[in-house]
Amino acid sequence: MKIQKHILLQIFLFLLLSAGAQTPDARTEKLRAAVTYLASEELGGRKSGTDGDSLAAVFIRNKLVENGAVLMGNNGFQYFGIVSDIKSGEGNKLKVDGVDFEAGKDFQPFSFSASASLEASVIFAGFGISGSSGDLKWDDFADQDLKGKWVLVLRGDPEPDNAGSAFIPMATDRAKALTVRDRGAAGILLVSPSSIDKNDQPVDITFDKTVSDAGIPVISLTRKTASYILGLQPTAIDSLEKAMIAGKIPARIEVKKKVNGTADVVRKKVTTRNIVALIPGNDPILKNEYIAIGAHYDHLGMGGSGSGSRVPDLNAVHGGADDNASGVAALLEMTSYFSAESNRPARSLLIIAFGAEEMGILGSKYFVGHCPVDIRSVKGMVNMDMVGRMSKDTPILTVSGTGTFTLADSLIDRLSANRPFQVKKSPDGYGPSDHAAFYGEGIPVLFLTTGAHEDYHTPDDLAERINYEGQTRVIDFAESIVTSLSAMNPAPAFREAGSRKESGNYGRGLKVTLGIMPDVSGAETSGGMKVEGTRKDGPAQKAGMIKGDIITAINGLPVSNIYDYMSRLGKLKPGETVNVEVLREGKKEILIIQL
Repeated sequence: MKIQKHILLQIFLFLLLSAGAQTPDARTEKLRAAVTYLASEELGGRKSGTDGDSLAAVFIRNKLVENGAVLMGNNGFQYFGIVSDIKSGEGNKLKVDGVDFEAGKDFQPFSFSASASLEASVIFAGFGISGSSGDLKWDDFADQDLKGKWVLVLRGDPEPDNAGSAFIPMATDRAKALTVRDRGAAGILLVSPSSIDKNDQPVDITFDKTVSDAGIPVISLTRKTASYILGLQPTAIDSLEKAMIAGKIPARIEVKKKVNGTADVVRKKVTTRNIVALIPGNDPILKNEYIAIGAHYDHLGMGGSGSGSRVPDLNAVHGGADDNASGVAALLEMTSYFSAESNRPARSLLIIAFGAEEMGILGSKYFVGHCPVDIRSVKGMVNMDMVGRMSKDTPILTVSGTGTFTLADSLIDRLSANRPFQVKKSPDGYGPSDHAAFYGEGIPVLFLTTGAHEDYHTPDDLAERINYEGQTRVIDFAESIVTSLSAMNPAPAFREAGSRKESGNYGRGLKVTLGIMPDVSGAETSGGMKVEGTRKDGPAQKAGMIKGDIITAINGLPVSNIYDYMSRLGKLKPGETVNVEVLREGKKEILIIQL
């Protein structure tokens, strides 16, 4: 009798496992194996476009097939091109009245410099700023003709100790390049006072993940090089800065030397991919609609300056176990679960491992623009990014996007009841991960994360530091969410939640906003900056701006990218009326916007 019971128990366990259920230990070990491989030294940090990136993609694709999903696209891959890095080329030259200077030592092009040559006279223009901050009015360009010339300016601004200075948005290197270009200058030379760089070295050519250039050569000079051009002693740059700040008045210097310079900036273009698969739904009608489940698989590679690493001076493998091998491992486990006939969802599931998220959610942006199904048939999206470091002492899971569809709050409350962790809700649909691309398309989203930690974006984000037991609990919860979303009839109804306004460091110091979600990815856009979304009842929406518009000019001044856009906004004031030129389906439109 005992033997018979034992056999029956074995049969029951076999049927349970074959139906998609797993013991907690089995799931934990599968998670550990996936995270350990993805975060391994072999994959080198999975930077987009590298061998490690490709190895990770093949691993994920094979696991999706093994776990029962149907591949979409090009054998599971959706390829797209990106600029992965910017380097100084071999053609950089600087000659001042016949005297040659050394690239990398005496000067260096900025990463956003155009690759171009210019031989011209030089105008010194102080800080390269024109505007006012409180009672302080400043104009470094008064009575100066910049057309066709080099303009030499100091980095920084006249109010370095004023954190609320109105000069802040005008004082970025890009803003200064744009300002002198607007005034007809053909090139700009920037020099750092000791207050900015004590070592007197040219600025490193660091890729800021934006591929559009300034339209003119932009070159960083050492103080020694700049002083030679100005015909002054090497200490003169610091003296000029102090004199202008103390006297609250721009400086004028007649420059007699001519500069012949070439900026050679090389943009490295690579191919990466999303991995896309399908789990067909089991409802005869709802199966023609989709719920997307996603997680990005790329990371920071070897780190370094401009990579996003929090220790940029350390060149080492950034394995990204939590960010976001944990999310990918969860995605693979959910694929296995939903592929089992007993767990098959009502709506079909799109399973997506996104590439190039760390470059500015490029993979998810590409996906929504090249969706293998009608994007309007995607009724919801669940994104998992960093779901492996749930605290054992105070277990918390954050769910964002609870304001992006009706019933979301009550759904999450119901599904989170009696869980061994606390769920914190946030209504915002826009955020720093791949769900933002879907939210911009008017698709309800939910973003699950256990949050940042001290190892975030460092080489210490290791597989052995993942809380795999906590991760299994997150996956169980995520599966219940997807099951509910797939069965909702009618489908989740989208609503705007949270601000779609300009966000991040781009907006520091801005006093006005158009109320748009700009494209901050740095992707190449023909002739301007793409609008990813508009805030409800914001100035832009009231004036008729819509998602997909490409802003090409503000008050007649050209806009080529996010930096141009922010620089233009930085010079506007509340209450002003501005003319904004946009391209809409190839046609030029003029919008009058009240700020």
